[in-house]
Amino acid sequence: MDAEQPQRDEQQLEGQDDGTGRQTSDGPATPSRKTIRWWPLWGIVAVIGLLGAGLLVAPDLTPQTRNAGVQVLGLLAVGLTLVWWIVLSRAPWRWRGIVALAVAAVAVFLATAIRSVGVTGDLWLDIAWRWSPAPAESIETIGGDQGAAPVVDLTVTGPDDFPQFLGPQRDGTVHGVRLARDWEQQPPELLWRRAVGSGWSSFAVVNGFAITQEQHADQQTVACYEVKSGRVCWQYSYPSEFHSVLGGDGPRATPTIDAGQVFVLGPNGALICLEGSDGSLVWRRNVLDDHGAENVEYGMSGSPLVYDDLVIVSAGGPSGHSLVAYDRHTGEPRWHGGDDPAGYSSPAVATVAGVEQVLILNHTSVAGHDPRSGRVLWRYDWPGENAKVPQPRPWQDDKVFVSSGFGAGCELLQLVANESGGLEVRSLWRNRLMKPKFTNVVIRDGYVYGLDNGILACLELATGRRQWKKGRYRHGQVLLVNDLLLVQSEFGDVVLVEATPEAHRELCRIAALEGRSWNNPALYGPYLLVRNDHEAACYRLPLE
Repeated sequence: MDAEQPQRDEQQLEGQDDGTGRQTSDGPATPSRKTIRWWPLWGIVAVIGLLGAGLLVAPDLTPQTRNAGVQVLGLLAVGLTLVWWIVLSRAPWRWRGIVALAVAAVAVFLATAIRSVGVTGDLWLDIAWRWSPAPAESIETIGGDQGAAPVVDLTVTGPDDFPQFLGPQRDGTVHGVRLARDWEQQPPELLWRRAVGSGWSSFAVVNGFAITQEQHADQQTVACYEVKSGRVCWQYSYPSEFHSVLGGDGPRATPTIDAGQVFVLGPNGALICLEGSDGSLVWRRNVLDDHGAENVEYGMSGSPLVYDDLVIVSAGGPSGHSLVAYDRHTGEPRWHGGDDPAGYSSPAVATVAGVEQVLILNHTSVAGHDPRSGRVLWRYDWPGENAKVPQPRPWQDDKVFVSSGFGAGCELLQLVANESGGLEVRSLWRNRLMKPKFTNVVIRDGYVYGLDNGILACLELATGRRQWKKGRYRHGQVLLVNDLLLVQSEFGDVVLVEATPEAHRELCRIAALEGRSWNNPALYGPYLLVRNDHEAACYRLPLE
């Protein structure tokens, strides 16, 4: 036996692994596999979690801001997680490459396969497959253009007419129609349904003819339909287009029908007078150019107000050109007043504190103007940079209810005549229990009804106390029909609810439209006209 063999065996044992990856001696090291570095991922999770919790508990954020923040945080979380995996994880490079290629493939697929169709009223992204037909292309036409179009006569008026934005008095109230309360026994009848151009304009209806605004490609169109058949009677178009990523495309304002003529305001400021019989042009102006005003972010939205021989619109121009009036016969400017930028509400005439005036909610204020001269009778700050949409509502003899969304809330103002003959404004109460984003509230027997951030609510006007809040109809619209609320939800359902302060009582509903529906409904006798940015329909509602 070799005498040196034990020594060599001992030397060979040096540097061997003891099974735990550690060396048993001072011999050469054996390489060990690197473990994944997890702590950066936990840090990302912690930061995203804290930011998300901050969004949820922050008291001054609106639901829309929270929803937008959640979507941004989701994208940020995905992006940071991908950076961790590829750069910081210490995973095998083969797996890092596989994940990077997979993520890139998914991103390319989504970019090519999905298109954005806008956002909801709560700022959730609305998407669709690129190969799916556009909404207007998928509408099955019912009724429509059979037969010759009838002769249009808008000079004949009647008690059922809905001649302008929100009805005869611009207050969202319809009198003289008694709707049946049970649609199971007497279901509404669909008379017609058809594709229309984009836009958020509503219908104005006189003598069986309904007029609205639409956008077709690069043309703004004023269209006249027969109520009972849906036939197109005439159209007037002019080159102009309006697009908004958040607000959608096309016109916003509702036409006004008066003495056989039609007055419309386009999204880019075109103020137009048409002959109601055939849609021929009488005159046309541009209120933005006339008054040195800039267009608002989501397009000009105030429906024209006809007062005696004047057409009054919100221009939002500086140096006394906020509210303006034109001669209804010639289109020549007649007066201007106020300094506030335009909001998204429409001028309306009311008598408050014994003074006839034009009420308007501007971008930074609510105000009353003399309808004959445009002079500002009173002004009250309504701050905030978000869109101001709802109409100010007169109540009793001397009060005005003001509200808007995006967390602003509502306030009851009292107008009091002073010794100099002017009007002073006093605040009776203010709270955040009614925050209508798009909705125009209605008033019945001392109570106000509206969609508070998309949920139907009832407030007592004298105190501001909430009576109830229930019914998630999102950012739709409301009409008051005697003792019933006709609610059009944001996604197309039409719902009948009792107008009572006792409790929320939904009576019945129908799926009237498909997709995002921000347009106001119009009720002409038993005929309910509804539309959104791609379809319109007419239902005959059952009567008592």
